[in-house]
Amino acid sequence: MTDLIRPSRRGLIKGAGAATLAAGVGMPAISRAQADVIRIGHLTPRTGFLGPLGEYAVMAVDLAVEEINAAGGVMGRKIEALKEDSVNPQTASTKAERMIERDKVMAIVGEISSASCLTIAQVADRTKTLFINTGGNSDALRGKDCKKFMFHIESQNSMYVKTAGRSLMQQGLISGKKIYSLTADYAFGHDLTSVAKRFMTANKGELVADDLVPTDATDFSAYLLKIRNAKPDLVISNLAGNQITNFLKQYSEFGLTFPVAGFGFDTALAWAAGKDNFLGTWPVVWHHLIDTPKTKAFVAAFTKKYGKPPENQAWGDYMMMKVLAQSIAETKSTDSIKLMEHWEKGAKFDLLKTREGYFRASDHQMMHEMYTVTAMAPAQVKNQWDIFTSSAAVPGANESLEIIATTPEEASCKFPT
Repeated sequence: MTDLIRPSRRGLIKGAGAATLAAGVGMPAISRAQADVIRIGHLTPRTGFLGPLGEYAVMAVDLAVEEINAAGGVMGRKIEALKEDSVNPQTASTKAERMIERDKVMAIVGEISSASCLTIAQVADRTKTLFINTGGNSDALRGKDCKKFMFHIESQNSMYVKTAGRSLMQQGLISGKKIYSLTADYAFGHDLTSVAKRFMTANKGELVADDLVPTDATDFSAYLLKIRNAKPDLVISNLAGNQITNFLKQYSEFGLTFPVAGFGFDTALAWAAGKDNFLGTWPVVWHHLIDTPKTKAFVAAFTKKYGKPPENQAWGDYMMMKVLAQSIAETKSTDSIKLMEHWEKGAKFDLLKTREGYFRASDHQMMHEMYTVTAMAPAQVKNQWDIFTSSAAVPGANESLEIIATTPEEASCKFPT
């Protein structure tokens, strides 16, 4: 009876041999499959007040991956994007660590929240894995909170403020004027307001009030009543995400006529407000009406796939997937340190604009052109997307790309040596 239930020595040897054979055959197959794919993590908020922007980012990443793989991939390998909702800073950190440690991504792309950018960057620095920020604007991320393995294709707050500021100065809305601002009450908003105050003080503008607005606020009536009573010369938005859409809609409903502008903006928020509510002057890192062949091709491909044009958050995530693919091909490596060195040496990239861009070695900020957009009168609008006019590229063709960025005195980054 015992012999019937106890495996024989020969059976054990045979079974072990079969298991070894299975492992010998199966494991290389898994390794080959992994080697055939270059995995890139994509983290961005897909819920909450930044969710509408995050959805554009996800669509853009999918399009970029399709295009890269349709062209043969990179070094004969396909790109695979592992996508997650970053949700909040704590969740973003946890998911970044999981992507790096478990899923073996070679880099992480994305994010919009400046607070989440910092927690992802801390994981990236500890694991020596590239993180490329496509939506977080805070100057602090390029200054006191900068990290060696974090790069930024998204412009910093100073670039937004100085770009919009040029237009507002030309309109005579800063020097000697009373300015009332509303600020998103989280890291991005606080940083943006700090930069905006510096600009206004330097150019003799008077900030008469600055109200902090919770990120979950949807009713702006109390703020609008205060603005009506203050009678400012200019109302500045330092808001974020769908805060801006709600503010613009209610500003129109209140019938206020004080000029409006913003120091941070995404074109999707103008579209959500609609032609009858969108007003004022706003800075953008890119928009779908830029008259270059590469922008037109991107807009056509995105519109064909999704039935609507891309906005500036889509541009950032799309471009960074393309920049990574180009850089891997140029360095023949997915190693973070080799890619970092390539970028710090001044590698140039076509960013669908009139000039190539490059990462600044001192703080890893991409140097590139920006634009201001100004709302069109509703009667002039012909469709739901083309609801603004654009300035020429900023800086101008004969100016350094770095003149709108932070100076070392404004935000100093100290990477570990």
